[in-house]
Amino acid sequence: MTDENIQRLVDAALAIEAEEALDAGHSGFMCRAMTQATMPHKKTDEPTHVRTNGNFKLSMTASDPVVGLPYGSIPRLLLTWLTAEATRTGSSELHLGDSLSSFLRELDLAHSGGKRGCMPRVKNQMNRLLSSVIRCSYTASGQGSFVQFAIADRAEIWWDSKKPEQQDLRESSVQLGATFYDEVIANAVPVDIRTLHALRQSPMALDIYVWLTHRYSYLKKKTVIPWEALQGLFGADYKRTRDFRAKFLHHLRAVHAVYADARFGLDPHGLELQPSKPHVKERARPASG
Repeated sequence: MTDENIQRLVDAALAIEAEEALDAGHSGFMCRAMTQATMPHKKTDEPTHVRTNGNFKLSMTASDPVVGLPYGSIPRLLLTWLTAEATRTGSSELHLGDSLSSFLRELDLAHSGGKRGCMPRVKNQMNRLLSSVIRCSYTASGQGSFVQFAIADRAEIWWDSKKPEQQDLRESSVQLGATFYDEVIANAVPVDIRTLHALRQSPMALDIYVWLTHRYSYLKKKTVIPWEALQGLFGADYKRTRDFRAKFLHHLRAVHAVYADARFGLDPHGLELQPSKPHVKERARPASG
């Protein structure tokens, strides 16, 4: 990571510290299950993606193999927006606005078109994300439990990528799956939207940030997370743990630049987490239902 990039992240951190996220209206939420295991970082042709975190396992399956699984930074930003909007409104039916441009402004993304532009990628990744089914399971001592849910039961996306500023006659909307919505309302993890935007060039950095602020919300004593466990959570695609470790520490440096209160150290066997202040404080959420 270059000094210029680190300075950009430090500048973002100073702006965040100058104004509390809740007071500034920049707080958001991430579904707790997605902080314990992560989505694909890169495009995959596999219909199912699996991540493990100790006794916890998350499987994400493409309900339509032709559509495929979500990957990269955009679906992470989309998931945060969906979670935050459901928490803000107390409703499982979310309205996405009357134009693609207005929605991209919500995500703080550029309005670029074309084959490789942001507009078609957002629509593509939203289709992949909303078509996914997630299964979370926990197994210990021969006993276990699981929950399975669709992120959305219904979606109507009427945006025209060729006319992003044009207001559509029909409003785009998403009906979240009932189980997913209940999980969001009961257990969403507070995050700072500005931090996500600062880190959005790296899916792994986004995952590390959300995971850390969740862990610090309940961490009471120093805890060492083995490198092998971190690899299962963030980078199972790496064949060698030492390669994953180098990449993880690279992105952890970026996260620390914007989350300076995160306290940790390096242990010969893993990452030592030390009790720290969560990046965004808790606030009351609407009742489920």
